[in-house]
Amino acid sequence: MPSLLTRLSSALVLALALGAGVASLPATAEAQPRGKPIVIMNNRGGNVVEAIRQRNKLAASGRPVEVRGYCRSACTIYITLPNACLGPRATVGFHAPRIPGTTIIPPIVDELMAQYYRNGILHMWNARWKHSLKMQKISAREYVRLDPQTRLCRN
Repeated sequence: MPSLLTRLSSALVLALALGAGVASLPATAEAQPRGKPIVIMNNRGGNVVEAIRQRNKLAASGRPVEVRGYCRSACTIYITLPNACLGPRATVGFHAPRIPGTTIIPPIVDELMAQYYRNGILHMWNARWKHSLKMQKISAREYVRLDPQTRLCRN
């Protein structure tokens, strides 16, 4: 059975490969979204590599993405999709990525997440949130104050 370090190394290599794939997404993801919105509601986050994979699918779909309710942990990387908006009553939660069931913060995962943040959100991530084992919650309005590029969804 592979050691934890071997499994973690393999996961990080995969994560880096997935992260590199983000840069090669077609420019059509930046076009005006069409079709019925994909609603992400009360998402608890989870595995960062899986969230990156899902983010790539959401971007490639070309459909509008609405992030609503409580979006925490890995879910937060969906907010900066070019076809996404944030529900005006949403709550967004950030904390240090960690190996499930432990307080171990693995290397590089925080950097993978950081590539999807911008402006004041990126600053807060690097300065505070990526080190916190406790969930740091902010409102949608506070999120937009920190990242004015974020669009709020209608109602």
